[in-house]
Amino acid sequence: MLVTEVDGEDVVVRYADPDHAANHVGVWTHIRLGDVAMSKVDGGWEVRLADLPVDRLEYLIDVDGELRPDPSNPRRTGGPFGAHSWIPLPAYREPAWLAIEPSSGERAVLTLSRTGAGRIDAEIWSPAESGSDDALPLLVSHDGPEMDAYGGLTAYVGAMIAARRLPPMRVALLSPGPRRNQRYAANPRYARALATRLLPALTDAVPTSHRPVLTGQSLGALAALHAVWTTPGLAAGAFLQSGSFFTADLDPQESGFEHWRAVTGFVASISAAEQAAPDAPPMTLVCGTAEENLANNEAMRDHLAAIGVEVGWGEIRDAHTWTCWRDTLDPYLTELLVRVWT
Repeated sequence: MLVTEVDGEDVVVRYADPDHAANHVGVWTHIRLGDVAMSKVDGGWEVRLADLPVDRLEYLIDVDGELRPDPSNPRRTGGPFGAHSWIPLPAYREPAWLAIEPSSGERAVLTLSRTGAGRIDAEIWSPAESGSDDALPLLVSHDGPEMDAYGGLTAYVGAMIAARRLPPMRVALLSPGPRRNQRYAANPRYARALATRLLPALTDAVPTSHRPVLTGQSLGALAALHAVWTTPGLAAGAFLQSGSFFTADLDPQESGFEHWRAVTGFVASISAAEQAAPDAPPMTLVCGTAEENLANNEAMRDHLAAIGVEVGWGEIRDAHTWTCWRDTLDPYLTELLVRVWT
């Protein structure tokens, strides 16, 4: 029986095909691994993946151009484009908070039908043990429904509250809407709608203590940085996960992105800044070490620190995945929230 397995520090991916009916079988991953084509063996196909730059491998099987989860591996992780297979290497450890029974929560829906950036939908998660009149800190998450479903955001918050590592708090899960790339690509209309319509509506809907903390992943992280950079005093902090801080030098492979000029223009404006605004909030950047975005995140980190922004940094051996973003919540988001809210 052909089964995918870890062999030392390598992963041997196998696919059962006794009659070798497929013409080509390979492995698709979020990272560049060189030759990932499988070779024929008795009963099917296999390939050995060595010198992996990650501690957990997320992948799909490519059978004649059709991507599918590995039928021999029961581990699955969800995502908006379907389930992927994953396998842990010896160094991988899941976050300890996954073993904590989280505080339960209640949810409410907020919709702004007309803003300069179009309709904005948000879901507000509140800890069940807190009263509706209790003023609590507010974490605002871009791509919120996805980060909650696939990155465990409210489960993490509930676990941290239950463990008394974070105070009771609310989470606003912001939907990216049907034009996510346009909305999050350093869009002035969205930043203005966030500052003048959405955050006031959230604080009208639920009592709030402290200024909010903004978070996002990939383009959502760029949108969070754009909002706090262009609206000083907007937030108490920003947690930026694998931000799409594209530059022409570091990211030529992204030059075909439809909003390339908006993104690189905004990043260039930060790079040209000689000092930060006096009330620029503390920011923590995190990134997977196997990501293409690692270099531009390191460059953004270094420049923000050089111009006087209080910057934290975190990294793990993973790729551009929801699980990477889940696994960087603690300790890095935990430390930022404690710093700015206590």
